[in-house]
Amino acid sequence: MKKLTQALLFSALSLSAQAGGNDVLHIYNWSGSLSDAIVRQFEKSCDCRVVQDYYGDNEEMLAKLAAGAKGYDMVFPSSFVIQAMSKQKLLRPLDHHQLPNLKNVAPAYLSQSYDPGNRYTVPTVLTLTSVGYNADKLKQLGVDPTSWSVIFDPKVLQKIKGKVTVLDSSREVFSAALFYLGKDPNKATEADMRAARDVIKRAKPYWAAFSNASYLKQLAIGNIWVALGYSTEFFQASEDARLAKRKFRIANVAQREGNELGVDTMAITASAKRPDLAHQFINFMLDGKNAAQLTNLNGATNPVSTAAPFFRADLKANPVINPSPEAAGKWTVLRELTPAERRQLARMWTEVKVSH
Repeated sequence: MKKLTQALLFSALSLSAQAGGNDVLHIYNWSGSLSDAIVRQFEKSCDCRVVQDYYGDNEEMLAKLAAGAKGYDMVFPSSFVIQAMSKQKLLRPLDHHQLPNLKNVAPAYLSQSYDPGNRYTVPTVLTLTSVGYNADKLKQLGVDPTSWSVIFDPKVLQKIKGKVTVLDSSREVFSAALFYLGKDPNKATEADMRAARDVIKRAKPYWAAFSNASYLKQLAIGNIWVALGYSTEFFQASEDARLAKRKFRIANVAQREGNELGVDTMAITASAKRPDLAHQFINFMLDGKNAAQLTNLNGATNPVSTAAPFFRADLKANPVINPSPEAAGKWTVLRELTPAERRQLARMWTEVKVSH
């Protein structure tokens, strides 16, 4: 009887919350992460309007919401800020009954440590911190990009000195160095961190720069040959080089020692005025055909298992965008650091930056 009563109540609430033409879903999102086409498709499906504001990084988004900004129904936080947002009560728990397409998400990407049971979030875009490279140059030089040695081994780096960039990010670079050493970044001891620091310091003289922004363009035009960066950026560099008819190909590959997997998620704000529309949007984006549009737009690895049949033909065979379960099993979502760990990392990063 209780279950029947709950079901009838849920049905009544669902009917009362049907969107009308004057209804608006307010989204706070990363710039360029949704195509106009998919927004129009959702608006047609819900008979509503979508209004988006944009942020440039998680810190900007978190600071604005923590300062009391209202008016947003949905937000797209990365995994490493989820716990901070939940502690600050900035997110509304999801009603899984309103998300029947949650079953389409591959089990490997559900119930991660940052959000056990997916209480607040659902994964939407996966980005692999990995190696992007000039396939023609590395083949010519006999350099293997499938190992982190292409970033950290001086013997390998001698062949590509001055043509390598790495992210200007302590967490990303140290994590890659720990993978290179066969260590799990989520379980690294102080001794492991010192070993990673030393590896980075030995490799640094061979690098051209620490770069968070310019490496995409520099790789696409051929000024650098190897970069430690994000898979979605390498996808864009590859597209740019192809459209410019460069005489070389930009490729991206995972490293056999392991990689960091960055996860952007969909979440509903605690102050949402239209959580019903937000649930509809999340469920809409968990449909395989709709989810595939994100991958076709930005080259992201997709957590929705039913999306792959709708990928562009050239993306279906890409082992980063469409990985095998065995490969994806070596990809690690980084946990949140403790305050002591953040101080330790900051100190060692300073040592790396001032070294010669």
